[in-house]
Amino acid sequence: MATDEHIHQQILNAIVEHQLPPGARLPEDRLSEAFGVSRTGIRKVLQRLSLEHFVVIEKNKGAHVNRPSESEALEVLDSRILIEPQLIPALITHWNPEQSSRFRLMTKEEKQAEANGQLAEAIQLTARFHYELAHLSGNKVLASFVEQLCYRSSLILAAYGTRGSVGCECGDHAQLLDILDTGSAEDAQHWMSHHLKHIRSSLILESKEDTNIDFQRLFSR
Repeated sequence: MATDEHIHQQILNAIVEHQLPPGARLPEDRLSEAFGVSRTGIRKVLQRLSLEHFVVIEKNKGAHVNRPSESEALEVLDSRILIEPQLIPALITHWNPEQSSRFRLMTKEEKQAEANGQLAEAIQLTARFHYELAHLSGNKVLASFVEQLCYRSSLILAAYGTRGSVGCECGDHAQLLDILDTGSAEDAQHWMSHHLKHIRSSLILESKEDTNIDFQRLFSR
């Protein structure tokens, strides 16, 4: 029998890979049949995905994949473009070889996820990289705001992004770490701004119609 973690990862992957498009209905009975578990088990997973903002649960209507608006998607990325580069001068004062090694381990995990075709995990890891950098600035208010923006960005990338939105096409995070190691705040700010603008331009802001999804076929892997 499939575990909660397995079901969660399978549904999340399907959202990120656009096999479950924004707005797609997620009927408990059909998911229950597809995974061979009870509806109670499916409900638990959908509630977790709802807390992560990937799924919306409406009373008397059931669950569906979250559909961020196109304007919301752009506003979230524009907010990050305004804030994250401005945190660089503060975080660079806390930068040292230990931090460099910690963040290089994160980039290694990101690349491994990308190489394995684990797009959902890669999106989550890239969000973590950005909000951990923000927290290093010491500005708790802005860092917490950036963390929330990163979580919302994960959903936006799942809904409107491409593999290029996550991978090296938008800039390898290791390049930023090389710059931080030199101590150049100005160069790091320029890199971060360019990186986030590249992600913004990579989004494909098209609304897809909710099609009749064959959950049995989709999750029979």
